[in-house]
This record gives sequence, structure tokens and C-alpha cells, in this order.
Amino acid sequence: MYDTWEELERSIENCKKCKLYQGRTNIVFGTGNKNADLMFIGEGPGADEDIQGEPFVGKAGQLMNKAFDALEIEREKVYIANIVKCRPPQNRNPEKEEAIACMDYLRNQVMLVQPKIIVLLGSVALKNILGDEHSITNARGNWIENKGIWYMPTFHPAALLRDDSKKIDFWKDLKLVKEKMTLLGT
Repeated sequence: MYDTWEELERSIENCKKCKLYQGRTNIVFGTGNKNADLMFIGEGPGADEDIQGEPFVGKAGQLMNKAFDALEIEREKVYIANIVKCRPPQNRNPEKEEAIACMDYLRNQVMLVQPKIIVLLGSVALKNILGDEHSITNARGNWIENKGIWYMPTFHPAALLRDDSKKIDFWKDLKLVKEKMTLLGT
């Protein structure tokens, strides 16, 4: 574990723990308030994220920004990261060994941020953080408390782009997050 953001980011920049490093343009470290009470975790960077080196800047990120605006959540006040820090080819889901290779980096980010709430965006984030026994369709919309952190699993914004019917549930889940923030005084 690294004690500073600089040490952690430097270690990721030089990472070759899995094959994903071979195709990356940039690492996609994470972005936002490094002392945020609210953190979002996705699965991995897409093409736009790989080019810009920042998570959720493509179409899924634009959709997420609209939800933030509607709920009056300032993107700059949350922290956003992914399970893997390099783009999987053709935007496929990260393979288990790729996720495992990056997991210590993500744990280190969570340790440094110390969020009160983590929103798990999609099945990949849910299963890698809380375990394979969870499914996104059953877990979404339900609070899960673990080690003093409240987790809200919900659909990944990219899933909403493929299936409009999931937008209502995504919206409901983020409203629950906003309510929990108020209850926790964040």
C-alpha cells in the first residue's frame, strides 16, 4: 500500500502486472475529490477514457454527468475510479486475472479517499468488490454495508445506452444515494 497519491499513481504508470498494459495509450487512474464522501467505481476505461486518461468521459460518462446535474451532485466533489486502469480490447469486460492485478491499486485508492458511500457501476464492479455471489439485477437498488462503507450497486451507464428501460432503475438508485448522503451528513 502506498501512503501518497503520487506514489500510487507512479506505481500504476509503470504497471505491467497483466497484458492490458500492452494496448494502453494512457493509464486511467481516477479523478475527482481525493477526500470525497462519495465514490463511484466502474469496470474499465473505454476508447475515450484511454485517449484522455480520465474515467467516464465518453458517452456513458456524459449520461452519468446528466444524472449528477439532475440530482445536484457535483462531479468535482466525488471520486471516480475503475476496477482496471487500462482499457480492455474492444471495450470487453476485464478478465478475472486483469481485475485481480489491479485490485490492490483500487483498494489503495479507497483507503486514501475513505468514502462513506461507494456506488458500484455494473456487474464487474459489484462482483470484484463484493463477490461473485452477487448479481447486478438482484443487488441493484439495495444498500450493502461492509467494513463501515455503504455500497449501492446499480447499472453501469453504458448499459443504459443499450437498454433505455434501465434508466428508471439507475435514476432511482442514484436518488437513494442522494438520500443516504443527506442522512450521513455528507
